[in-house]
Amino acid sequence: MTNSQPPLWRDSRFWRIAGQFIAVVLAAIVVTILWSNLSRNLQQLGIQFGFGFLQQQASFDIGETPISYQPTDTYSRALWVGLINSLRVAVVGIVLTTIVGVTAGVARLSDNWLVRKITTVYVEVFRNTPLLLQLLFWYFAVFLGFPRAENKASLWGIVYFSQNGVELPWFTLSPEFSALLLGLTFYTGAFIAEIVRGGIQSVPRGQWEAARSLGLKPGLVMRLVILPQALRVIIPPLTSQYLNLTKNSSLAIAIGYPDVYFVASTTFNQTGRAVEVMLLIMLTYLILSLTISVVMNLFNRAVQIQER
Repeated sequence: MTNSQPPLWRDSRFWRIAGQFIAVVLAAIVVTILWSNLSRNLQQLGIQFGFGFLQQQASFDIGETPISYQPTDTYSRALWVGLINSLRVAVVGIVLTTIVGVTAGVARLSDNWLVRKITTVYVEVFRNTPLLLQLLFWYFAVFLGFPRAENKASLWGIVYFSQNGVELPWFTLSPEFSALLLGLTFYTGAFIAEIVRGGIQSVPRGQWEAARSLGLKPGLVMRLVILPQALRVIIPPLTSQYLNLTKNSSLAIAIGYPDVYFVASTTFNQTGRAVEVMLLIMLTYLILSLTISVVMNLFNRAVQIQER
């Protein structure tokens, strides 16, 4: 009995490899055409593609500078300042929005009617209104509505509020940073609350009953039994919300917070280097997003049940 090989065009392995090869070739062709058109258009405008402008003097001021910066510094230094400002918002925002989202998600399942209704109103209001509108509200209606610096309001004699921002014992927060941070936190936290609620409800009811039968208090049941199991459902969509928060921080330009997009826009307006600046912005957000994805995927892998 002889084993006859099927024709090449009927071999599924061949078509899988051929399909990948064709996709790579088509992508290379598209990139080549776009690059050719870009080069021709730049030549017609008398512009030479390159990033040498980054070493030129920026000649503009930046409102918040976590590192030393002067208008006499280069554009690369200015963009670095903007990137650090973006990272400040992203890192602190992820921490705060996790706290708000988890708290609201658990509270939505509370046996207390008042707590459950308050968190429901919070989720529905913040989740169903545009983020830009919320940022403008926090900035113009809240922070610019505070008294002037000489008449600043005090909370417990530790936290002070004024039109200059929020003053804490160890640092000061500008109104732009505070408005952006609160807007991103409460907006994204509303979505995370629903993710957490869905994750908790996905845990079989028998797990609740088993934990209670051991005499665990409700708080311990949630912390030690339910949430660890719910994490397997929560983390994947939670990663998307972290990515959204990082990218939504580019709306800072609406309230004047000098993040990397704000600084890049000023750089583009002064240099006219639209292509180079947009490539830098795309690369920056791509690296930030991939970093968050890698970290969250590692965390997700760590909380999964290891089957034997």
